[in-house]
Amino acid sequence: MNLAVIPARGGSKRIPRKNIKAFAGKPIIAYSIEAALRSELFQDVVVSTDDSEIADIAKQFGASVPFMRPPELADDYAGTLEVIAHAITEISRLWRTQPDYTCCIYATAPLIQVQDIVQGYNLLKTKNKYYAFPVTSFSFPVQRAIKFTDDGAIEPFYPEYQNTRSQDLEPAYHDAGQFYWGKSDAFLSMHSMDNDHAIPIPIPRYRVQDIDTEEDWKQAEILYTCLKPTFRK
Repeated sequence: MNLAVIPARGGSKRIPRKNIKAFAGKPIIAYSIEAALRSELFQDVVVSTDDSEIADIAKQFGASVPFMRPPELADDYAGTLEVIAHAITEISRLWRTQPDYTCCIYATAPLIQVQDIVQGYNLLKTKNKYYAFPVTSFSFPVQRAIKFTDDGAIEPFYPEYQNTRSQDLEPAYHDAGQFYWGKSDAFLSMHSMDNDHAIPIPIPRYRVQDIDTEEDWKQAEILYTCLKPTFRK
């Protein structure tokens, strides 16, 4: 059996009430819930929250909220692994059995695609790894990054690459910030997602937008509006 967990605490500060703010006509958390349900991979789609309004909205869109997240896991310092491990423990108690695989899906991932969730699950089942999650490439060579100095000038992070042709630089990737498939045992043991313990799922940059600021939000809405006709159900 598989479990989907959508972490959605109520105390977002940079974008107040971010997890249920209206995005292209409905609460942003609805997109994650609906994608999880359409995948037909999960015994249950659970929202882990400390907030009664978020819980009510999650239920309206088909998720369940069988427990409320404790305060110590709902502050600014609570980590994803701890939150998912708590959810797995609670659900295992209710089901009287532990889910084989768990997928953590972020509440603010409106560009998430069902086919990516399915691909991640299939990879995790066939590879001897703990986790699988989507990644995408940086749009500009990270080796050419610059920083500001104390006196207002600029200097390169990697001066050794400043005269290297961009086509000769190794491509770099980053976490797409949409979902994390994992063996439930790996989440429960707080096993790290880095190094050789995870399988990357490459997805194109135009389907990725981290949402931490109002500018991010606007950019995500623009991408969603452009991509909506192409989304596979």
